[in-house]
Amino acid sequence: MPVKNFDIKGLTSEEVLRAREAHGKNTLEGKKAHGLLDALKSLVKEPMVILLLVASTIYFISGSVGDGIFMAAAIVLVSAISLYQDGKSQNALERLKDFTRPKCKVIRNAEVVEINSEEVVLGDSLMVEEGATIAADGEIVHSNDFSVNESILTGESLPAYKDSTKEDRTIYKGTTVASGLAIATVTAIGNATQLGKIGKSLEDIQEEKTPLERQINAFVKKMVVAGAFVFVIVWGINFYNSRDVLDSLLKALTLAMSILPEEIPVAFTTFMALGSYRLMKMGIVVKQIKAVETLGSATVICSDKTGTITENKMALTKVYSLSSNKIVDIKNPLGKSEKELVRSAMWASEPIPFDPMEVALHDAYEKITQKDERPDYQMVHEYPLGGEPPMMTHLFENTIGQRIIAAKGAPEALMAVSNLSDDEINKIEEAIDLLATDGYRVLGVGTTHFKGTDYPKNQQDFNFVFMGIIAFYDPPKKNIQSVFNSFHDAGIKVKIVTGDNAATTDAIAREIGFRGCEKSISGDELMPLTQTELSQRVQTTNLFTRMFPKAKLKIINALKANREIVAMIGDGVNDAPALKAAHIGIAMGKKGTEIAKEAALLVLLKDDLGDMVVAVAMGRRIYTNLKKAIQYIISIHIPIILTVFIPLVLWWPFPNIFSPVHVIFFELIMGPTCSIIYENEPMEKDIMTRPPRPISATFFNWRELATSVFQGLLITAGTLSAYQYAVLQGSDEATTRTVVFITLITANIALTLVNRSFKYSILTTIKYKNNLVPLIIAITVALTGLLLFIPPLTHFFELKTLDVHQILVATGIGFFSVIWYEVVKWRKRVRERNEKFCARLI
Repeated sequence: MPVKNFDIKGLTSEEVLRAREAHGKNTLEGKKAHGLLDALKSLVKEPMVILLLVASTIYFISGSVGDGIFMAAAIVLVSAISLYQDGKSQNALERLKDFTRPKCKVIRNAEVVEINSEEVVLGDSLMVEEGATIAADGEIVHSNDFSVNESILTGESLPAYKDSTKEDRTIYKGTTVASGLAIATVTAIGNATQLGKIGKSLEDIQEEKTPLERQINAFVKKMVVAGAFVFVIVWGINFYNSRDVLDSLLKALTLAMSILPEEIPVAFTTFMALGSYRLMKMGIVVKQIKAVETLGSATVICSDKTGTITENKMALTKVYSLSSNKIVDIKNPLGKSEKELVRSAMWASEPIPFDPMEVALHDAYEKITQKDERPDYQMVHEYPLGGEPPMMTHLFENTIGQRIIAAKGAPEALMAVSNLSDDEINKIEEAIDLLATDGYRVLGVGTTHFKGTDYPKNQQDFNFVFMGIIAFYDPPKKNIQSVFNSFHDAGIKVKIVTGDNAATTDAIAREIGFRGCEKSISGDELMPLTQTELSQRVQTTNLFTRMFPKAKLKIINALKANREIVAMIGDGVNDAPALKAAHIGIAMGKKGTEIAKEAALLVLLKDDLGDMVVAVAMGRRIYTNLKKAIQYIISIHIPIILTVFIPLVLWWPFPNIFSPVHVIFFELIMGPTCSIIYENEPMEKDIMTRPPRPISATFFNWRELATSVFQGLLITAGTLSAYQYAVLQGSDEATTRTVVFITLITANIALTLVNRSFKYSILTTIKYKNNLVPLIIAITVALTGLLLFIPPLTHFFELKTLDVHQILVATGIGFFSVIWYEVVKWRKRVRERNEKFCARLI
């Protein structure tokens, strides 16, 4: 029924402006965020910044003003880079917030409009329907079959039924609509709501860290402890040799700075935030950036059917009347019994339809009726959708006492409460099979009579007359077959989990070429299974039909118990528990209910499941690139640490080859390399044909860690060989330092290029589109050139301008200390090709 029938016009535009000026926006004000101040406080606590401050202070105390100024400038530069990266992350998160702000419907100027929830004002006429999260507190003025889940406030899990005639007719912000529709006048917004009054308690809840975060933090802490231990040893050795407290402290700080991998946590935050922002630009909203790391590891995707695999258009296509025993296409002229069937199905629907099937029934009724009876009748009683299988019943009455009682739901539910002969049951089942096997979604329709107001407690207590079947066709999305094929190619199992019946689901599955539709199981069959039986069935079955919320939840938990990483895709109220329980819940942005979007971690704004393929690919890309960045950090830190440490403990001619100014120069080069170059790396071409990583896999795989350590050791061998080469040539300390310096810079550039892929050749990766690679390398080469050929800088860094032969030797050693890994990659590719060839022969 149109909204105007309830004589609700809502506020005018002028009244909305006045209310907003008087009472503000509908937002919960918590702790004030001081972005820059908080970032600066966090920066001061960074170990690298503390070490730089200490080093700068020591230089000034010891009279080395130039070094002290350089270290102070380094603090500013390191801080600026950190603040810039933090700013990029925060900007990405703020833009994500714009996309994740919940929407709601209000009646204004006698029209229903959709607005951001924060724009609701006092006095608004708020319209809430099944699956919506209520945006403000309000008093119900009209409702149909309305119940609300208030567990967020009361802890009570059962829905509370409310309407304008009951004593409790208040709805509350943050609660969710379990069924039906209501229109309420807003009485409180923001902090004045019940949720706002208890909101303070939420501020102190600490967000739980993900397994990857914990692994990274544990690794960094171990490096900090190792750094402190080695710092003490180096300080002791230098003090023993020189008896100079400040000088030995500076030399020990050099090593401490080289050990600290402070780029790792920065890289993690940057990759996750910018990855989320990239996904958002593609129409995929990630509500928690940490979910990005899980995306690429999904091993099973459970998908709802209606609105996910199909268009959710729900066009009424065919009807079957039991009295005529004919299946009739809705496009053809309908007989009297078919028209009565459509009329009864409409009366069994909500007066204000919001479900696509009910909208279709109201539209069909308007086309076949000569006189619209809807304004003459008022709903006097209702039974919400319930039972297993479910049905719903509505009772209407006009001013002269005439009643209409109609029900619709699963055909099995209506057949169970109707007096049907065996012959009639056979006819109905035959019609259902014909319609369902063609992919139609079918509902049974029944009517009954009842006098008085002492209504039965349960709708199943009525004695119904079974009228017939209405059939809807919901076509599959055009790209769904290619989407599922992409998932299979990526090693991800796909399962359809739907509330629809087996025949309809099987027909749609076969139409889209779904793999594994030979086996199916219903919700009723699934619930009694033991844990062992369930564990086996969820692995071997791909079609789950007639599933209700508890059954869907049971499937998700069983898959998780099997150590699968589970993604659940859905859009309805009944999908919410499963969306919440899955490792990655994915909701539809357009047709998805608010409760589904609230429960999910990802929202597909365009309702296109093809975006999920993009999301998985992006998740894998981010994870792979983050791993490359951290492997690079480990590899390049090892030669810096050992080049500082080994000459000292082995009493080589120039034991303190690098000072803090050299180490901080390396740090300034390495930071942008890992956080900028690798984050911007494109996806490798085989990333969506690799199997997902197992749930037991740790980020620091021993083989990969060994690769990084071995790379670092060979670079160390190169730098120390360059050191000995210079010494054997009779070079002084400055010349030796310069040779080692150039060797390390060259190795750093070569490592950046080689580690762009641990499989494909540098000749392949050099073609990858990443404009930052030549830019960062050019800046590194230019800065190194300035240090070598601008005398004041050369003198300040205690270097020397080398001749061409020395430069070629240093760059050659640096290059070959890294490029050897190309042979390892070549052997890996050959072995993989041979394995594929042998597999084809078998």
